[in-house]
Formats: sequence, C-alpha cells, structure tokens
Amino acid sequence: MSGIRLRDTVTGEERTLPVTAMFVAIGHDPRSELVKGQLELDDAGYVKVDAPSTHTGIPGVFACGDLVDHTYRQAVTAAGSGCSAAIDAERWLADGAVSTEMAGGGYGQASEQVAAVTG
Repeated sequence: MSGIRLRDTVTGEERTLPVTAMFVAIGHDPRSELVKGQLELDDAGYVKVDAPSTHTGIPGVFACGDLVDHTYRQAVTAAGSGCSAAIDAERWLADGAVSTEMAGGGYGQASEQVAAVTG
C-alpha cells in the first residue's frame, strides 16, 4: 500500500494521500442478521452468550467477536474472542459425543468417520 485516493464530497476534487497502512472501521452495529431468529439477541442486536464463555443458548453453537462485544468492537478483540470460541468448541466436543443429527451433512470422509463413532 502506498496511498489512499480521497475525493472531496463537496467539490469532487480527488487527491492521493501517501500512507503505508490503514484501519477500516466497519461501524458499530453487530452483523447478526444471519442468526436473527435462531440465536437469542439483545435489544442492540448482539448475540447473547453465557459470559465469560462464548456458549450461546444452543449447545455446540458459539458466538464471538463483533457479534458479542459491546465495548471494543475491534479486530484484535474479535481475534482473541475467536480463539476463546475455538477453545470452548473444542472442550464441548471433548466433553461428549456429537449426536448423529449434528454429525450429518455429507462432508465426505470426515462425516462418515464422525457418524461411525457416534452412530
């Protein structure tokens, strides 16, 4: 990256600002439309979790990052929260067998192996 092209919204004039990096803020609204009606959301649209874990109200479904973070809403906290969700998922899987219904899905050899163990 060597620069960003800027356009004045009043005059339409364009110029290039020399920069070597940038941070794009995507806003402060959680992008939870995908899970609306499937997971419990708070009034602001954030997914409710059993804090401090990333467990949602559905066993085996975890939420993290910008979907649950009211305060920081930034990439670095989302990355850390994603790691927490991965650890929660790993522990959830280790604590009990995955039901055949959850193992289905036709993902080739991996689903066949899971089905053989759980089925």
